[in-house]
Amino acid sequence: MRNIENIEIFYFIGIGGIGMSALARYFHLRGKRVFGYDKTPTNLTNTLISEGISIQFDDEINEIPEEIKCNDKSLIIRTPAVPDSNLILSWFKSKNYLICKRAELLGELSKNSICLAVAGTHGKTTTSSILSHLLAYCNMPITAFLGGVTENYNSNLIYKGDKIMVIEADEFDRSFLHLSPKIACITSMDADHLDIYKSENALEKTFVEFSKLVSNTNNLLFKKGLPLVGNTISTEEAADYQAKNIRVEDGCYVFDLKTPSEEIKDLQFNLPGRHNMFNAVTALGMAILVGAPINCLPKALKSFRGVKRRFSYKIKKNNLILIDDYAHHPTEIKALHQAVTEMYPNDKKQIVFQPHLFSRTKDFGNEFAESLSAFDEIILLDIYPAREKPIAGITSNWLLKMIRNDSKVIAQKKQLSTLMKDSDCMVKLMVGAGDIGAEVDVVTKNLNYEN
Repeated sequence: MRNIENIEIFYFIGIGGIGMSALARYFHLRGKRVFGYDKTPTNLTNTLISEGISIQFDDEINEIPEEIKCNDKSLIIRTPAVPDSNLILSWFKSKNYLICKRAELLGELSKNSICLAVAGTHGKTTTSSILSHLLAYCNMPITAFLGGVTENYNSNLIYKGDKIMVIEADEFDRSFLHLSPKIACITSMDADHLDIYKSENALEKTFVEFSKLVSNTNNLLFKKGLPLVGNTISTEEAADYQAKNIRVEDGCYVFDLKTPSEEIKDLQFNLPGRHNMFNAVTALGMAILVGAPINCLPKALKSFRGVKRRFSYKIKKNNLILIDDYAHHPTEIKALHQAVTEMYPNDKKQIVFQPHLFSRTKDFGNEFAESLSAFDEIILLDIYPAREKPIAGITSNWLLKMIRNDSKVIAQKKQLSTLMKDSDCMVKLMVGAGDIGAEVDVVTKNLNYEN
């Protein structure tokens, strides 16, 4: 790839994606000219426009800015979510523009910094967000590209210097193999993206390949039990980086952190769920490895407020709890149930779940049914297809039949407010990685109105 410093114009095809928009923001802040295309306006694209980034929403060649057509120092960045049939993408190809994937661009950026890569089939966004906040709070020179919007910064980009770079290392399409990590973690290697990898074994081999990108094994952290070489992480048993003496005080976790060289006492962490505590231990370990001042970390961790759509409280009242979460894998739904059960052990729980991808629903149908069955009431939305075409026989009704619970129903989005209002479950969750997030504000408004 051409030297990025010599590129004057960046055009993002699919700029409204959470990962693409962070990169767009980064180059805009660095004084580059940034443009983009996306199919539909969203809150995120509106924010980018307000920040000074020009975005077109029609797949029309004549709307491509003239500055790009007349400039040979341009780079076109695409996302796999945009099909090859896209007219804008096809035009750039026909004109022999330099085109790369988001992962390739991140890979180039990672070569010129101390790259901290956060990998794993679950927990990437929360772990990388905690890590980025720890470093930013402690005045470390970091840039962080995040897969979610942090509550502390109201952004998916943290930009405080270029010496250290925090990157979510995405296993989709083997993207993370483009990175050059100095320090990395692998939070999990559960089967996922089998439409890409075809088998769990192939996915595991790719994670092993990624782990070998870290030259010093002491700089690789991973969940204890994974078949890797490096330092282990656990909240349940002895490990190189371990949460000990875990207790709940005043609604937050308090624990001691054991590392290979020391122990930090009485850390406070405000996110619920043991999976989030694991993410916190991982982030603390990586922060220590990159040289964050130990005396700063307790205050930094305590001040972390979370990531939007990761166990985000939309309503928190004595008689009503509404939680919004991105969970789209059976393991993540189980973790959600553990978290709400620990926080609200005596209250009934209702989950609204939008399955994401036909292939994922097919591959993990039994596991989804098992994890969803644990809730007192289940509402399923239609499967969100994203990049896929339907698979014969794989529908939300197919999944519903496998759920071992009589309190289950399939609904349309317009029915949600009424169905949730009529339920006597005090704890309500809206869950999924599709467009269910856009319905959360509507439901929140309607439920708040009634309460």
